[in-house]
Amino acid sequence: MSSTSKFTAKGVIPACLTPFKEDLSINEAAFRGHLKDIASVAGISAVCANGHAGEVSSLTFDEQRRVAAVTKEVLGDRVPTVIGVFTNSSMQAARLARMAQDEGANALLVFPPDILGLEGHMRPASIIEHFKYVCGASDLPIIAFQYPFLSRLSYPLETLLELCQRYPQIRAIKDQYGDGKVHERHIRELAALDKPVNVLTTHSTWLLGSLALGCQGILSGAGSVIANLQVALFQAVQAGKMDKARELNDRIFPTVRAFYDSPLFDQHNRMKEALVMLGRLERAVVRPPLVKLTQEEIEKIRHFIDLAGLRAENAYAKVA
Repeated sequence: MSSTSKFTAKGVIPACLTPFKEDLSINEAAFRGHLKDIASVAGISAVCANGHAGEVSSLTFDEQRRVAAVTKEVLGDRVPTVIGVFTNSSMQAARLARMAQDEGANALLVFPPDILGLEGHMRPASIIEHFKYVCGASDLPIIAFQYPFLSRLSYPLETLLELCQRYPQIRAIKDQYGDGKVHERHIRELAALDKPVNVLTTHSTWLLGSLALGCQGILSGAGSVIANLQVALFQAVQAGKMDKARELNDRIFPTVRAFYDSPLFDQHNRMKEALVMLGRLERAVVRPPLVKLTQEEIEKIRHFIDLAGLRAENAYAKVA
């Protein structure tokens, strides 16, 4: 295979949501509008689809293919597309990876199979085997998703380093490990490889601290709502303007409360409600087992996005 992708895994990569109709089918018109909104943000590096933010676990293979195709159709060559590979089967992962490449994706975001939560870290060969299937089906650049330690799905650092050395398609990790000490080791040791691998943070509850450690970007579902603030924060940290970065972090912090309070699995449910409040989405419909948030929860989101000043801005306004 010979990929034509020149994708560089760095900068701010919002992970888009998947809007649904009341009958739970994909609302393609709303999805196209959502993608155009995100793509209008100056300074983003790519857009990710078929990830957690897009409720990928509820999408069939054919729906994932359609999401990938529409994402590429809307974004074209203006903004690169990153497509998630989320499955418990290595053979299905290969099929998803090939599908993403066939639909014109620029890179893959590879999730760990859930079965690895049963002490998979003790069998590095199984982790390596999963990536072998993905890399055998597609030569697209890969972002490997490093899950939180508490999930029992994260890769031990030694295994992560071996993966990156064995499969040079891995250009970055999406790091959600959750431990600042290990997070910093990821940044330092992946950068020290003969072919350095970038670290994109998805520690969305402590972005400033994570970026200050030296991450090369952000890949986060919150970017579906606050991509402009994430771009401004990333650029401020890169420029060493820490006073400005702290001001932006103060703007972002209310959105942390809006999206990431318990129960955490409702985070993207809350983001949909926020987009409705901001006039960027007509309705906030989620697929089971997610359920509609209570009115009390919705009002809490409204309170925090107002504290962040989001409703006082135009859609994705440039942050001064």
